[in-house]
Amino acid sequence: MKHSPQRPLLQIEQLQVSISGQPLIHELTLSLAPGEILGLVGESGSGKSLTALSILGLLPRGAQATGRILLDGRDLLAQNEAALNAMRGRDIGMVFQEPMTALNPLINIGDQVAEVLRVHRATSWRAARLRAQELLERVGLPAAAFGLDRYPHQLSGGQRQRVAIAMAIALQPKLLIADEPTTALDVTTQAQILALLQRLVREEGCALLLVTHDLAVVAERADQVAVLRDGRLVEQGQAELVLARPEQPYTASLLSHSRVQRLRGLLEAEPGQEGTPLLEVRELVREYRHGGGLFKPASVFRAVDQVSLTVQPGETVGLVGESGCGKSTLLRCILGLDRPQAGQILLQGQVFNARQTRPTGATEQMALRRIVQIVFQDPYGSFDPRWRVWQLVAEPLHLLASRPAPDEARRRAVLLLEKVGLTAADADRYPHQFSGGQRQRIAIARALIAEPALVVLDEAVSALDMSIRAQILALLAALSRELGVSYLFVSHDMSVVRAITDRVYVMAKGRIVESGTTQSLFDQPQHDYTASLVAATPDLERALATRARQAQAAVSA
Repeated sequence: MKHSPQRPLLQIEQLQVSISGQPLIHELTLSLAPGEILGLVGESGSGKSLTALSILGLLPRGAQATGRILLDGRDLLAQNEAALNAMRGRDIGMVFQEPMTALNPLINIGDQVAEVLRVHRATSWRAARLRAQELLERVGLPAAAFGLDRYPHQLSGGQRQRVAIAMAIALQPKLLIADEPTTALDVTTQAQILALLQRLVREEGCALLLVTHDLAVVAERADQVAVLRDGRLVEQGQAELVLARPEQPYTASLLSHSRVQRLRGLLEAEPGQEGTPLLEVRELVREYRHGGGLFKPASVFRAVDQVSLTVQPGETVGLVGESGCGKSTLLRCILGLDRPQAGQILLQGQVFNARQTRPTGATEQMALRRIVQIVFQDPYGSFDPRWRVWQLVAEPLHLLASRPAPDEARRRAVLLLEKVGLTAADADRYPHQFSGGQRQRIAIARALIAEPALVVLDEAVSALDMSIRAQILALLAALSRELGVSYLFVSHDMSVVRAITDRVYVMAKGRIVESGTTQSLFDQPQHDYTASLVAATPDLERALATRARQAQAAVSA
């Protein structure tokens, strides 16, 4: 990649941000030129998002910022709220991590993009809507397939992110800020979004501040990289130099954690079919009906189409696929939260969920329900914020035939908390007092307390930074060996799936298109869709090798 000789568009000089007298960012100095992409990386709590919010003038209440933030020579810290409002959207565009919280659920996407134009320019609704249509088509949402009258909830995560990007670029801002824009997206959608942002920078000549914890993404897309730790700048420079030959131990540690290590023994062949599978899904079908009326039949959408899979005792199985492929619907059926139209789900050889009315009594079903537990992507959303941690962990004990007394329940909860790397003192704290990685450990403890045979992990590490992700994966692998528990690991992160699974099922458009041992599936994918998922996965070593070849070619030329 070429590095611009132009004077910086964005200059951050000796920025210090403090809340209640506590410094969170310490004398940060950075610069970014037009047409450049700067990757701002670091672990959770390093100050990445706070830096982005400082540029926008959106710091939390009570925060104070000193120093200078110059955008094209204009000090943003010296501007009043009215001036900043005029600059937000017009001069600085922002793409947030979770577009669903950034978009208005009550306004269709066409009006939301048009509103950006109307706020900053004197234009009619008709002209603004026409321009909104052009912008949405530019980001890959053509009107023929995605009408302007659609609402955010009618779009997938990647499509909503495209709407957010359309809003961010509507006024052709000089600076784009993208704060973890692809964390929750599948690998192919992530690759599309990142390529779109990179293309917009090259075409528009704007600058992009890419805030991320994924160093592979930075290696593929960024010109410059800046590494933050505890609010301090640790290292910065050209991306290919910093990532290939880091000077600071902290940067080297981040790079080490980005290279996900294999945590399971490699299976050379499919496991034998002898013995009863722990989980068996047989020809499962789940359909949804939409619309219909007196003279119009309802349309039918088949989310899960003749899906079969197995998980053997002690095995870790991966389930991968793009957003909308049917993974979540399949999980709901496996967990007994949704009833299929056809097929069966068996746990330890007993029918757990099928089309017909419950095949076994309530007592038997309760015993089967205890066998399978789940760890969610965002455990905080599944925690009651008013409960103490030991109460949250002990909650599944109601599934036992004989529910223990409160003292015994607390004792068991404390034992599990210690097993997952927390302390007995944590038992009486509340969920908001923990970091994201600690909350994920609490969720794992809660899933294990009823002594299940199978734990379903639904994107359980996708929102964690690299070092915390490595810790959680190592914990899961150790617990599997110690307790003999099996995992069904659902993830869009192919590098994580490769590290922790024995076998993998690949799902597309409601069907399983390929399955096999993890090694064979990654090394020699048989289906084009699987090959596309593997190719789209950000790979640090591949990206650095590509950049080295490009640099060599440039020197030779």
